Amino acid sequence: MPAITSANVANAIVKLVAADALPALMGTLVMGNLVNRDFEPTLAQGGDTVNVPIPPTLVANNLAEGNAVQLQNPSLGNAQIVLNTHAEATFQVPDVTKVLAVPDLLRLYMQPAMVALAERIETDLLNTYASFSSNGSVGTPGSPITEAAVDAAETALFQAKVPACEPRYLVVDANTYAQLRQIERFSEFQTAGEAGLRALIDGTVGKIKDFFVFRSQFVAKTGSAPVTTHNLAFTRSALGLVLRRLPQPLPGTGAIAEYAELGNFGMRVILSYQPNTLAQQFTVDVLYGVGVLRNQFGVQVNS
Repeated sequence: MPAITSANVANAIVKLVAADALPALMGTLVMGNLVNRDFEPTLAQGGDTVNVPIPPTLVANNLAEGNAVQLQNPSLGNAQIVLNTHAEATFQVPDVTKVLAVPDLLRLYMQPAMVALAERIETDLLNTYASFSSNGSVGTPGSPITEAAVDAAETALFQAKVPACEPRYLVVDANTYAQLRQIERFSEFQTAGEAGLRALIDGTVGKIKDFFVFRSQFVAKTGSAPVTTHNLAFTRSALGLVLRRLPQPLPGTGAIAEYAELGNFGMRVILSYQPNTLAQQFTVDVLYGVGVLRNQFGVQVNS
């Protein structure tokens, strides 16, 4: 059995923090769990560009008897996502050994850090609303959302040839979510059945017009009197969230790092000592970029 040393304890603490951090972050994300994250977590630096291939469009030709096939030369589309955000949350723990003895203390420190990172990622993803220009926006700015606006958003995605097997999402703010719950056709048992009962009693909208409905506190708002709320209707392939591993600290610098990765989502946890405060410092950071992948697969739903 290896001897217990300060180095072993330090590494164990970082691994414990990393293992506990990521599930807390994933549970806080809304948009981050709905967009495309199918990208390798390789090492990168801030400012790097990730090229995401977009499938080409092909046409079906009628092959007459005796004729040759018609060769097509499709070219892959390309969406570029720049890794331009290095988000971090740093905190200090005066007596770090208590973290190992009382795991609940770790969660007490980690939860605010995870929430801070999740809020930053959510805000950046929802601020892409202005990039969805292929489809015209629906809904009336500064007015309650209507069934007609939701219907128009779904129709726009259908006309954009969104595959029927691809789920559609509608992310709205708290007020818009409340307005959806009060549309009688969706919130009454006699018109919506069990779904209406859930909206009325449980407060859960669930699914409307083929959209899975979610609410977020970070939906973008612009203007004043009236304020325009930029809700988003989209599919998973409309938006991309690219994360890359940050390098390990240089050896001998007194910092220990560990990676935490889950479902193509990863971050770095660094433990270092701060002599000025005689405390252990934890930094949780992530390098990422967001961008629109398929413009026609997203619609602004204003309210």
